[in-house]
Amino acid sequence: MNLLRPLYEGIFGTTAHWNYHAWLMFTIWIVLIPAVLLLTRFGKPAPTLEGIPKGSAKLGRKLFWFTMHRVGLSALATASVVGGLVAIAANGGFSATLHSVFGIATVVLSVMQIVSAWFRGSHGVSKTVASVTAEPPATHGDHYDMTARRRWFEAYHKTVGWVTVASALGAVTTGLSQYWVSGMGTVMASLAVLYALIAVVLEARGYRHDTYMSNFGTGAHHPFNRQRIEEMSRQ
Repeated sequence: MNLLRPLYEGIFGTTAHWNYHAWLMFTIWIVLIPAVLLLTRFGKPAPTLEGIPKGSAKLGRKLFWFTMHRVGLSALATASVVGGLVAIAANGGFSATLHSVFGIATVVLSVMQIVSAWFRGSHGVSKTVASVTAEPPATHGDHYDMTARRRWFEAYHKTVGWVTVASALGAVTTGLSQYWVSGMGTVMASLAVLYALIAVVLEARGYRHDTYMSNFGTGAHHPFNRQRIEEMSRQ
C-alpha cells in the first residue's frame, strides 16, 4: 500500500499532475544545479600569495561559490527527494520504467553526495608568508595537508557528482519520452548550448582556478603546493 497516496490526494486531488513533477525536477536538475556547478567551477577567487583570509564572510565574494555549492546543492537535492516522493505518491508506487530507474538513481546519488560531504575531513588553516618560520605552526587539516582521506573524498565526490548529473539528464529525457511537456525540450536544448558557451568563454578567459591555491595561497610552503613542485621536478 502506498502510504503517500492519501497525503497526495489531500493536497492535489485524485488527478496525477505530472507537469508539476516534470517542471520541478527540470528546474532543479537542468536549470539550477548546472548553474551552481558553473559557479563552483568558475566562481573561485583568483589565487593570491596568502589565499582566502580566515573568517571571510560565507556570503562574501570570496566564499560565495562555496556557500552556494554546499548549501545550494544540499537544498536542491532535498527538493529533488520531495519531487521524487510526490511522483511515487501520484503513481501509487514505484514503476519499472527506464525513467523511474534514472530518477531513483539520481535522487539516491544526490543524497549520497550530501552524506559524502560529512567525510571530507577538516579544513585546516595555513600560516601566512610573513610568519612561515614562526611558531606555532599552521593549523593542519585534511584539506590543507591533502591527506589520503581528502584525496579519496575529492575523487569520489567529483566523480559521483558528474555521474549524478548524467543520470538526471537520462531521467529528464526518458521522462519527456513518456510525458511530453510543451516547451521543455526547447528550453533544455537552449540551456545546454548556453551553459556550454558560458563554460568555454570562462575557461578561455582564465576564470577556472585551482581550488587548493585559491583557498590557501600560491606559496611553495603550503604542503600540497610543495608536493606538486617536487613531483614536477622529478618528471
